[in-house]
Amino acid sequence: MKKILFFLLGPALISSCSKDFIELLPKSNVSVDVVYKTDKDFQDAITASYNTLQTQYQNFWKFGDLPGEDIAEEIPNQAENVAIDQFNANSRLAIISNSWQNYYRMIFRANTILTKIEAVDAAVVVNKNRHIGEAKFLRALAYFDLVRIFGDVPMVTRPITAEETYKTGREKADKIYDEVIINDLLDAEAKLPASYSGVDVGRPTKGAATALLGRVYLTRKDFVNAEAKLLKVTTMGYALLPNYKDLFDYSKNEHHSEYIFDIEYEEGINEGSGFPLQFFPFAKVIMDYYGFLSGTPGNSGSPTETLYNAFDPSDPRRAITVNYGITLNGTFIPVPTQSVQASKSFTTKYIAPSAIPSDSKANWKVIRYADVLLMLAEAMNENGKTSQALTYLNQVRERARVTAYANLSQSDLREKIYLERRFELTLEGHRWFDLIRTGRALATLQKLGMKPNMTVFPLPLTQVQIINDPAVLPQNPGYN
Repeated sequence: MKKILFFLLGPALISSCSKDFIELLPKSNVSVDVVYKTDKDFQDAITASYNTLQTQYQNFWKFGDLPGEDIAEEIPNQAENVAIDQFNANSRLAIISNSWQNYYRMIFRANTILTKIEAVDAAVVVNKNRHIGEAKFLRALAYFDLVRIFGDVPMVTRPITAEETYKTGREKADKIYDEVIINDLLDAEAKLPASYSGVDVGRPTKGAATALLGRVYLTRKDFVNAEAKLLKVTTMGYALLPNYKDLFDYSKNEHHSEYIFDIEYEEGINEGSGFPLQFFPFAKVIMDYYGFLSGTPGNSGSPTETLYNAFDPSDPRRAITVNYGITLNGTFIPVPTQSVQASKSFTTKYIAPSAIPSDSKANWKVIRYADVLLMLAEAMNENGKTSQALTYLNQVRERARVTAYANLSQSDLREKIYLERRFELTLEGHRWFDLIRTGRALATLQKLGMKPNMTVFPLPLTQVQIINDPAVLPQNPGYN
């Protein structure tokens, strides 16, 4: 899957998807004239959406982790990161407009595929159901991220004209969940295969659709359906890796027993990720130690002292998640802090040096099995099944070789699950969304600058200005 992203993205396919059109910017009447006739035509069209996923998820941590209390931006010249970290995000930030564009680009491509594939003969397009499942999975993922980031957004489920974009206003998030996200994932779950082989490994599977659906139900506090879907995932053959550290060993295959769905990257073919350098401190002694031979570290995504102190010192996940230096020849060497351009802490979750800067094979983990177990524990606990929920939480703790919990009340277990997600999933895009969906964001982050309106980000200024009609596309409160 990683390699076909490069080899199948031909110029004709890319140029056919006008970004002006798919960004809901009504500048032209560009139409899609790709000929969809064969199975390969549809497979290639879907591949284009994965390329957009790669672009979007390079910076997804800025939504999922940076606003929370566990990650900080310590470098003053990273203005965008500082703004998000300090709750000064505004509608002009590049990440706001770029994310809007990326997600609607994915939606546009999925809508086009779903429209074109309706009338094709399944005898000719032999993987018709799979293509529908993939397109719906990707559309659901895009809308799920959009509503979590922006709240109410335009709901577009078919290719539309440039003129129609002027009249396509924001739709309630609840309606988008009911009519698109959940329905798409249910259909994807029914149509996607249980697994892939060869170059197709990395595409979403039935398990990925079921797990994402469980996360959606949990986000909506539909704990009954969340439990049912997440429990189903436990019967699909997934298993925790024996060692937590192996999750972040990029010399090994990332498609292991705990993998459910990643954003795929591959080095050497211009399809690599920038995570290793993005999260690395600007310190030559540290760079040399980990084998970074070229490139400029981003000094971003610094784990906080708050997070470090929350860990049990015996928890091996702490040393992987939060580092203040290296031990060289028996001597601890802290990250040099004499320069304002150097962060004082870093994570080793993405240590995967590459020959070309920002061209690493390190994937972004969208869903892995430990996340499913913790979500299942949460759903079961909210459904009054505290003793059963404890079993799933303890599977994650036992893999980390820390003491299992016993005899917890429902309220105590709830807090332990929330805490365990921090230990297990830091810098994997979850903390901010966990705080929002559980209603704890303001209480947790108000001291850091969060205001009541900041449960969502501002809409991009370009979109608001082009539509230029508050009745159609109003800005989120507090961001005007």
